[in-house]
Amino acid sequence: MKRDFLTMADTPKELIESLLERAGFMKQNIASGNKSLDILKGKSMVTLFYENSTRTRCSFEDAGKYLGAKVVGISPSGSSVKKGESLIDTAVTLDKMMTDVIVIRHSIAGAPAIIAKHTKASVVNGGDGMHAHPTQALLDMYTMRERFGQIKGLEVAIIGDVKHSRVAQSNIVGLSKMGAKVKVFAPNTLLPKGIENQPCKVCKNVEEAFKGSDVIMGLRIQLERQQKGLFPSIEEYNHFYGVSMERMAMANKGAIVMHPGPANRGIEVDCDVLDSEMCLKDEQVTNGVATRMALLEWVTGSRG
Repeated sequence: MKRDFLTMADTPKELIESLLERAGFMKQNIASGNKSLDILKGKSMVTLFYENSTRTRCSFEDAGKYLGAKVVGISPSGSSVKKGESLIDTAVTLDKMMTDVIVIRHSIAGAPAIIAKHTKASVVNGGDGMHAHPTQALLDMYTMRERFGQIKGLEVAIIGDVKHSRVAQSNIVGLSKMGAKVKVFAPNTLLPKGIENQPCKVCKNVEEAFKGSDVIMGLRIQLERQQKGLFPSIEEYNHFYGVSMERMAMANKGAIVMHPGPANRGIEVDCDVLDSEMCLKDEQVTNGVATRMALLEWVTGSRG
């Protein structure tokens, strides 16, 4: 039976724990310079990204190569998509090439699930629309676990464009499943409909968001949506919702700042915070490779 990794909602707590534990082993190896484990020797992986990406795509491709897989990256601009080939036809074509893993990013929510139904290859969701980004949540949880020793009991505040963020959606589900207390803070126009039914607390003011928090997770303000007037101005957003040193002083001692990247400097997080030791945005990038190595090992059935 093939294994897919599509959403945090579909991922059992036990599997998350296993992947986080295994990611530690992977990180030790790559940190020591051992980038040829041969665990996926003889396997093939395709990254199929219909949206731009640096961190996610590169980390998946590095993860596959470090494990010994044959890796091919495909972009729509250089594929038969330009000739009118459908998503399903593209996936089936890759499947007939005996591809073992397809990692897909797509602007349409549910696209990875559609591919999974039409292929024998294992499908990994690299981000679909505003729906889910489960591997980002996985690396975020690993980063928290590495810093604090465990996730259970942590208080995590997610601040920013929650409405359009697949990162927020996956973290809310994943973190709550692992025993963390999740809070969100954003302008009402940037909160999704039905947020009150999700396993998180909606904060009414900045003090409620920062006080008692162990982790502050800033989300990228999607400037391309500003034309819709979802908030008055960049300056006003930063004034009321930006992560600053002054506000971090309200958080718990030893609190960390995280960001999925790329960050808009001085907007969602102040520059001095981004460049401080409390900000783990760069560590998240390294951890992205390690967690995706653990995940690729699992989806291929190479371990457990």
